[in-house]
Amino acid sequence: MIAGRNRIALLSIAVGLCFLLADCSKLAESPMTVKTVKPAPTQPSAIHVDVKSGGPMTLTTSAAEFQVAPDGYVQAFLLQSGRKVSLDEPKVGSPAESDFVRVGGKDVHFTLDFQQVEVHEALGKLGAGKRVEIRARPLGPTVADLEQVLALEVYDNFPNILLSTVEYKNTGASPVVIEKSVNQRRRLNAQLHGTKAGPWEMWSFHGASYDWGKDDVVKVTPAFSQPNVMGEMVKGGYGGGIPVVAFWTRQVGEAVGHVETIPISAAIPATVAVDGRVNTEVDFAAEVTLKPGEIYSTPRTFVSVYAGDFYEPLRIWSSVLQKEGWELPKPSNEAYNVSWCGWGYEADVTPAQMLGTVPKLKEMGIKWVTLDDRWFDVYGDWNPRRDTFPGDSIKKMSEDFHKEGMLTQLWWLPLGVEDGEGKYESHKYGMAKVVREHPEWLVQDKNGKHARMTRGLAVLCPAVPEVRAYHKQLTEKFIRDWGFDGSKLDNIYSVPACYNPAHHHKSPQDSVNAMGDIYKEIFETSRALKPESVTQACPCGTPPSMAWLPFIDQAVTADPVGAVQVRRRIKMYKALLGPESAVYGDHVELSAMTKVGKDWKEHGDDFASTIGTGGVVGTKFVWPDPGPRFKDVNLTAAKEERWKKWIGLYNQKMLSKGEFRDLYVTGYDTPEGYAIAKDNEMYYAFFTSSAWKGEIELRGLKPGRYQVSDYGEGKSMGTVDAASNGVAKLTAGFKDHLLLEVSSER
Repeated sequence: MIAGRNRIALLSIAVGLCFLLADCSKLAESPMTVKTVKPAPTQPSAIHVDVKSGGPMTLTTSAAEFQVAPDGYVQAFLLQSGRKVSLDEPKVGSPAESDFVRVGGKDVHFTLDFQQVEVHEALGKLGAGKRVEIRARPLGPTVADLEQVLALEVYDNFPNILLSTVEYKNTGASPVVIEKSVNQRRRLNAQLHGTKAGPWEMWSFHGASYDWGKDDVVKVTPAFSQPNVMGEMVKGGYGGGIPVVAFWTRQVGEAVGHVETIPISAAIPATVAVDGRVNTEVDFAAEVTLKPGEIYSTPRTFVSVYAGDFYEPLRIWSSVLQKEGWELPKPSNEAYNVSWCGWGYEADVTPAQMLGTVPKLKEMGIKWVTLDDRWFDVYGDWNPRRDTFPGDSIKKMSEDFHKEGMLTQLWWLPLGVEDGEGKYESHKYGMAKVVREHPEWLVQDKNGKHARMTRGLAVLCPAVPEVRAYHKQLTEKFIRDWGFDGSKLDNIYSVPACYNPAHHHKSPQDSVNAMGDIYKEIFETSRALKPESVTQACPCGTPPSMAWLPFIDQAVTADPVGAVQVRRRIKMYKALLGPESAVYGDHVELSAMTKVGKDWKEHGDDFASTIGTGGVVGTKFVWPDPGPRFKDVNLTAAKEERWKKWIGLYNQKMLSKGEFRDLYVTGYDTPEGYAIAKDNEMYYAFFTSSAWKGEIELRGLKPGRYQVSDYGEGKSMGTVDAASNGVAKLTAGFKDHLLLEVSSER
């Protein structure tokens, strides 16, 4: 099996390997000193490449410097006002071993030959840049005859990131089995800036989807360790993720990951070693057998160095993928409107309960209504339950909401089907009609049994064309025939690898890589039927999957455990999808939660964490009072007053349509700050877990005098003067949150 199909090549020596942007004939050339290969005329790159015969080789951009040591370790420095700052601390006295492979259970390491370096002017989608290729030989006796070529790419328009691909050629007479490739191995130390902090004392972001409710933004501790498996489904039905792991201090940050446009299987483990240093790397389970003369090429990985928190590396990563083929759609205008969800009534909600809320929805200015989980009979067939939605009542309910000027959204879970085995909560699984009629569509595991995804469901294989057509038909039924205006796609992570021989896959990973095709079909079909439709995707409790991220109108903070996760996930999605993207803050009730046994009691009312960060407001209250079972979400008179105030404020300001500005550093700026630019004004939101009083910095302003108001409480805060550095200072005291509107003094 060869992982990462779009960048991993296994070719015979007769054919050779063509690197992206490189001359295929280079493999046959004799050893030489530094050689500059001139391509067709193009705008020359301003990046400087300096090669020393014994190393290091240095690539210098307008923002960073990347030093390549003889063992391949790329030490990344951020250039700041004439200084070079870094988290990288290669281990003294032993090879840092940045890129290597495992053969026969043993690691094969290499040393770069700086006498054999080729420097190319890059001609790629990322614009002008440099591409450097360096040959390497094994370090000492090894279990295999392999030659390594390290290819590095740096681009003028992306000065903070270095891309890397490594090829391994079998130069021996016997086959070589490459079990695993290790790339971008890092050793990070927070003490390099002269601070008294421990070497591990930094903040981190982990894009893996592996367990519901875990923080993806974490302060590193001496005992920290996380596997960060990406792409393929993992235990519990989770998986997918964003293949980026980032670390930062107040001075500098560093991130690693891969920039392939499909969700290839990888791992980016992060661990604090016994010496207190933070170790991370990008691993691929290659499982490749190379015949003599054949070549294995790794997926394209990266190291990025930057100032700030996780926002910057995620923004860079997304920008690179957009150049490489990602097309992020502009959200529907309707994606910014407030949403009410029927999940307050839980699984047995009826049309009467849904429609009964209309008076309050209209009073509050709520436009979207979501019919949530368990309206259907069987996963996979997606027909209405006869006990709660008999006849055509689901279609009629949607029509009735439309008559009130509201839009409707339908919950469903693509690819999951019931095959007569298992259950989820109180719902025992039957046999879906689609399974009876098309058992050949199902994903099979290595043992020939039905593979399982989230909720223990069987899985329709997304790589099968008929499965894509089936999901198009389902979307047409929901949007065109029943009249819904969009989909809430929930509990979506990844899918299992598929070993079904009837599918004739080139690799079991075909199912994982094709998952995005299903979501593209749903999104494009919805848009074609209703241009203002909204497709929302929820990876409950975890970061999203890159497989389906480009095929949504609205991201969602995905069952956040409290307001801190609401804020940080909104910032994450603004980095990934753009500063004006629509990010649903999920039900406001989730902004405060208490663990009760294995469940959570939801009792939040923190609208500020969604409004102040540029998210879209939502709620799941029940009304009129249906009894004590629903008391936690019942819209009491006191709650109604608060809900009206904050929803009205959201509709008035519409900061979700503003431009999110990355001006504050998570973990280091106190109080926690956010900024949004809209209609020639700046809006700031500050948060604290306890009462706070002191001086606040209002960043990102043009020099001048400004009026400041607390728009959350509707009161003036006086005036401030912004200095030449764009910062104004305001003395204030508050508890929980402070929302500020800053306008030029007229």
